[in-house]
Order: sequence, then structure tokens, then C-alpha cells
Amino acid sequence: MTTNSSPQLWLYDTTLRDGTQREGLSVSIEDKLRIARRLDQLGIPFIEGGWPGANPKDVQFFWQLQEDPLKLAEIVAFCSTRRPNSTAATEPMLQDILAAGTRWVTIFGKSWDLHVTTSLKTTLEENLAMIRDTIEYLRSQGRRIIYDAEHWFDGYKHNPDYALQTLEAAIASGAEWLVLCDTNGGTLPHEISQIVQDVVRVTGEWGMGNGEWGMGKDSSQSPMPNAQCPMPQIGIHTHNDSEMAVANAIAAVMAGAKMVQGTINGYGERCGNANLCSLIPNLQLKLGYSCITEDQLTQLTEASHFVSEVVNLAPDEHAPFVGLSAFAHKGGIHVSAVERNPLTYEHIQPEQVGNHRRIVISEQSGLSNVLAKARSFGIDLDQLKAEAKQILQRLKDLESEGFQFEAAEASFALLMHEALGGRQKFFEVKGFQVHCDLIEGKETSNALATVKLAVDGKNILEAAEGNGPVAALDAALRKALVNFYPQIATFDLTDYKVRILNGHTGTAAKTRVLVESGNGRQRWTTVGVSTNILEASYQAVVEGLEYGLLLHSQAEAAVKASS
Repeated sequence: MTTNSSPQLWLYDTTLRDGTQREGLSVSIEDKLRIARRLDQLGIPFIEGGWPGANPKDVQFFWQLQEDPLKLAEIVAFCSTRRPNSTAATEPMLQDILAAGTRWVTIFGKSWDLHVTTSLKTTLEENLAMIRDTIEYLRSQGRRIIYDAEHWFDGYKHNPDYALQTLEAAIASGAEWLVLCDTNGGTLPHEISQIVQDVVRVTGEWGMGNGEWGMGKDSSQSPMPNAQCPMPQIGIHTHNDSEMAVANAIAAVMAGAKMVQGTINGYGERCGNANLCSLIPNLQLKLGYSCITEDQLTQLTEASHFVSEVVNLAPDEHAPFVGLSAFAHKGGIHVSAVERNPLTYEHIQPEQVGNHRRIVISEQSGLSNVLAKARSFGIDLDQLKAEAKQILQRLKDLESEGFQFEAAEASFALLMHEALGGRQKFFEVKGFQVHCDLIEGKETSNALATVKLAVDGKNILEAAEGNGPVAALDAALRKALVNFYPQIATFDLTDYKVRILNGHTGTAAKTRVLVESGNGRQRWTTVGVSTNILEASYQAVVEGLEYGLLLHSQAEAAVKASS
């Protein structure tokens, strides 16, 4: 827990630039704006918006934020040093940076002599001049500078004297932050720790101290570093190529870094960047640093999922802190213990990061799993141990047939209600048929589903088309039921997954289907298993509709009870 005396750490999010370099990830201007505003709400003080001038999308992004600024965060423009053998004042890309209208600019420069001579194809001295000239010019235009020392750790290991000269050039020119970048992601924590300590020691020996000053929107009065002003702060920027990005960032902080750069969900090029969703709770809850407020920390899980939805990538269910399974308990002994005292198997309270505890139901479950899971659905089985044992045995029997209730908790809830004799019969399906038209030369095919069901003793026969057999079946069921249950119009089939269970049997293999449904406020998952994929789909779709109706019925009952 942080207090007023907790040491301050400055978070710098680069999801909108580094994160979008991930293979298969693409965002629109509207997507970038939505993410920026969500990060602003989360309390991230620095948000890197992109490289103005590199593409029209980033130019428009910065223009729109000039019209409607963020409430708290500083939006930061990103750019390289000027090109070799030119001047910053005549460099077109720096004019684009100025036009972006940001108070802060992040400039990256070369720290590794190999990159200077091989990538830039210039001299070591000219690279120093590029750093000095670029920062001095932007400072003369009223911009505040964060200097990203690209390939810092590789450069320092190969030629420490020259790497330090690049930092000295940035300091002398007016940079307020020196961010040490493990650009290749190959450095290990013990190396990070030692090198950051070296930088802190050497820069201190330069006689400029290591003072602190405020950053962010309330820092207009903060001193600008020069020969008489305090030494700029050290930051860290790590990549995950060795699966060390989070550990490396923490090692740097413990060695003296005051800024941590990273991305939401660790998105980034190659293997990704340091994951802020892991860094923030580790730094704040375990090391006592002040990063964001406690209330903002409880928004972390929602923010993680929000960003994954906007960029159209499935959330990592096993991600630490924010994943669906981060606080999921499956083994019977584990569940029994965590029910008595969560500290036995949870390193933090899940609510601190906006997550929640889940009891997973499977063939490995014990009676304690069933009792705990029942309570999460508002069913008290503690005084009904015989019924609970029957449910557990039924669960194990079904899972031996291929059913899986870990990810289909709605189906398990229906199973419990049935075992207790309280499963509400909203409708009864008496049969269905599906007909598909496959026409050679056509890229798509149509399907027609016919369903026969009964509601309150009344038989209904209905048909509907879809672009596939499951879509047609779902449409026909909804069409038949919506007149009796108008709330079905708000239900959506949001995901559909198929798993072959025994592939060695070829086309006769048993199939498991998971269907995720939602009503705009909640989501639930149901399961079906059969050697006939349509039969398995039918089971899952029907239970999805049934559980949605059960939720609606329970909500109506709660409203009546409270009135």
C-alpha cells in the first residue's frame, strides 16, 4: 500500500507507438484516441502518442488532441535526432514535431558505436553533434525533452566511454530525463542493475547531483537542467526478447531509475515490451512506490481488457494480475484452503487490481470446489452435502465424456439448478433441421434452419437463414422465442469455439463446442459435446439462451424484492 511518503515513480506508456509495432496489431485514429483517454483515466502521467510526420494517422491524432486535450496526462511526441551532416533548424521532421503542439518531446539517439557507424554510417563525433543540436533546437522552441538512449545496455557493454559521452551530450543540451533502453531485450537483471548503478554513480561524479523535480501538467515551474541545475532523472525502457522485461524494469528502479516505460498488456514488436499491467502492481503493492492512486489501480484489469478489445486481440486469460485465471483455483485442496484464508494461495487481494477470485470446476474438483462455486451463483449447498456430492459425481461423469466446465460456468450453473430440481423450463426444443446449399463457384453458402419448440404448452415452428448452419440455427431459435421473451433481442452470440477431442477417429471424432453469449452487461459461456458438430452446437446455443433468460428472471426478481 502506498502512502503520502511513498517514493514517486513516473509511468510512461508507449502502447500507441511501440505497442502498435506488434505483428498483427493495427489501430485507427479513433482507436488511438479511445486508448489515450482510457490511459488518462488510469492515471498514466506520460502517454507517447506516436511519431508526427511518420504517417498521416499520427499527424491527425495530435491535431485532434490539440482540439480536445487529455485531462491529466501529458501527450508526448516521439522522434529521432536530426540526420547526419544537417542542422536541426532545417530538419523537416522536427517541424512536424513542433506542429504536434506537445509540451514534451521524446528524442531517441544512438548509444552503441556499432549503430552509429553501421546504421547511421557516420562518425562518433557527428552522432554526438546530432544529439546536442536536436535537443538544443527543441529546447529553444520551448519543448521539454525526454532522451531515449537507444541500445543503451549493448552500447555500454561494448564501449562504455562512448555510451556515457552520448548521455553527457544530452544532459548538456537540456534533456530532463535520460531513459536507458534495452532495445534488443537481451540484457539480464543483474546486468541492468549494475549498469544503472554505474550511470547513477558516474553522472553524480559529473558534479550535477541527482535532484528531483515535479513532472506532468502541474510542473511548469520546474527547473530546466543546465550546468547549474539538478541532474536529469534516469528512466528505463525494456523489451521482452529474453522474457525479462518486467524483471529488468524492476531491477532498474531498485538501482535508481525514476521513470518506467512500457505498454499495456506488454504489446510491442517481436516479443513485446515491459508490461505495465504487471509492473504497476508489483512496483506499487510490493515495493511501495507511488505510481497511480489506489482507486485507479482497481481499474487496471478493466483497462487491460479495454485495450485488448480496441486493438481486437483476445485478452490473455493467464496474464498475471489482470487475466481471467490470475486468481482462479482448480485443485480441491487449494480451494478448501483459499476459502478459509485467501493468503494461502493468493499473493494479493484480486480486488486491488480490479480482478476477482474464481473457483474452477473440473474433474479434478473436490467437494469444496462445488460448494464455493455454488455460492458464487447464489446457491448455498453447505447444508445440502448429499446433493453437492451428486453434482460433483455428475460433473465428473460429464467431463469423462468430453464436457469441460472450466470455461463454461453457465452450463455448470444450469447443471446445479437441475440437480436441485429448480431448473426453470423456459422452453422445450422438440427438434430441428438444418439444410445447407453449397453452390460450386460461390464463395459463400446459405443455410436454412427449421426448429420446433414448445413454450407454455404452445408449439411453435419457425425457420431462419444464416451464413452457416450454426448462425441459421441460432437465428431460428431467437425468431421462435422473441415473441414470448422480448429480452432475447438483446442477447448476442459473441464467440464460438470448436475443439476436436479424439482426432485419431477422423471425421467420427467427438466435438466440443463453447459458445459465449452476452446481453450488453454480462457475458456467459455454455458447452455442448457430440460426435455431430451441429448437435454439440445446438446444445451450447440452447443453453446460452436459457441461461440468459435465467439471468433476466433473477434480475426481475431482485428488483421486485427491493421494491
